[in-house]
Amino acid sequence: MITDGEAAGERSGAGGPDGSGRGSPGRRRLLVAGGAAVTLGVGGVLARGPLERLWWRYGAQDVARTEGEVDHPGAEWVPASAANYRRANRPRDYPVDRVVIHMPEATYDVTLRVFQDPSHEAAAHYVVRSEDGHVAQMVRELDVAYQAGNRAFNERSVGIEHEGWADDPSYLTDTLYESSARLVAGICGRYGIPVDRQHIVGHNEVPDVVRICPGPHWDWDRYMELVRAAAGAGSGAGADAEA
Repeated sequence: MITDGEAAGERSGAGGPDGSGRGSPGRRRLLVAGGAAVTLGVGGVLARGPLERLWWRYGAQDVARTEGEVDHPGAEWVPASAANYRRANRPRDYPVDRVVIHMPEATYDVTLRVFQDPSHEAAAHYVVRSEDGHVAQMVRELDVAYQAGNRAFNERSVGIEHEGWADDPSYLTDTLYESSARLVAGICGRYGIPVDRQHIVGHNEVPDVVRICPGPHWDWDRYMELVRAAAGAGSGAGADAEA
């Protein structure tokens, strides 16, 4: 689900005493697009101290970046607002060992517009279109996208939005599942992530986050079979059998 409040929390200096980054919940926003009101919701990267913030800034500066470059072959670069993610140098700064599956409760086009809106304060790394499986990359995998509602998960994960609504299975096309599976298999291969349900999770499974996405119609058994098949067709890196 698309949510906000993470960048605001990071700027505010708020954070839970246990280091989870859980402070007051981010405010929900009402996006008006095409004459329809769309309620969008994500929250949770909270602040570090000033010295750590400075370290993050310098940690990201030594990474060569080319405008329009993508991590997933065939993806279209559609950059999110810089307010909706934090520049980093992953996996040097933070190990990447999770993939988070989202559903935005919105169309593909609306999702892109929301993540390009600096006032939204959240974005995912990728958005997958339902009709044809087209993939937009909005945040480089190097960087920390404000997408999981949990600071530690943001730092360690890659987030993927899938066009549609949790209560409408019609958006869960064969093409969407297959395209997303290839995307996730590539991510797992790049970072040595095991292809299992401990490391590929729904947004609703992120600790301390109350969400329903990707929703009750998301077919996890089918999806994991597709991811394993796609991983096996590639280099096989990270394609461990599901526990």
